[in-house]
Amino acid sequence: MTGKLLLIVLDGVPYANWRRYFGALEGWVSSGEAQVWRMRASLPSMSGPCYASIHSGTPPQVHGVLSNGHIHRVQMPDIFSQTRLAGGTTGAVTHSWWSAFFNRAPFDMVRDIEYDEPESTSINHGRFHTMTAYNHDNQATPCDADLFATLTSLCKRFDLTYGILHTCTLDSMGHRFGHDCIQMDNACALMDAMLANFLPAWRAMGYEVIVTADHGQSLRGHHGGTGSDQQDFALYYFGDATGPSRDTLLDQLQLAPTILSRLNAPIAETMKAAPFLG
Repeated sequence: MTGKLLLIVLDGVPYANWRRYFGALEGWVSSGEAQVWRMRASLPSMSGPCYASIHSGTPPQVHGVLSNGHIHRVQMPDIFSQTRLAGGTTGAVTHSWWSAFFNRAPFDMVRDIEYDEPESTSINHGRFHTMTAYNHDNQATPCDADLFATLTSLCKRFDLTYGILHTCTLDSMGHRFGHDCIQMDNACALMDAMLANFLPAWRAMGYEVIVTADHGQSLRGHHGGTGSDQQDFALYYFGDATGPSRDTLLDQLQLAPTILSRLNAPIAETMKAAPFLG
């Protein structure tokens, strides 16, 4: 395999917040070092179904994760499995649902919270968090700088071909405060600053980087339904590939085949959407 790529998923950030508060990312767009598009989530626009759609390249009505109450092993090819078929090494620093969807379910906290399995046909190096006891008053989210550092460590130690990082901090903040508030303004700016500390290092290590969300969120902190506030988010790409015109609306189902095409890994027949980078 000749390509290496990291996918950074910041849960629950609507398009407007990306373009308004992520000044470091937007600065790289202005300088020509990054490209940005609007992307639309599958329906329902809730976390579990979107995670499964991002990685399988299929809609919830096909992969079977129809709500956050449907947490099971997805029985379809995905980015991890296709990367492994091509001989690549995979890693994940994410919420535990990603492990349940793409490695084994149910998630066992002791067995699965951290593992290194070089022979796995899915995730070789997993570092997961569960957000146990999450509620309105307790976000139960790890520090995002710690997550970024963990991904960087996996890249250095295991030379990942493909790595994903997923954090729920901004989604949790949105559910708690809504999006038209000083708390969310500051949370987005802080996330942007923490991300900016690591992104140049990932690029220097030879990785293409995609920074995006799984879905948007309304001003009242809701997602799951239709509407650009709940479904739409930004996608930033750092790399040498060319993409469509800036005003193109991308489909979330394009992510999996696009990533696999950049990794020179086989795109599964179940992934019907066309790659958007070339």
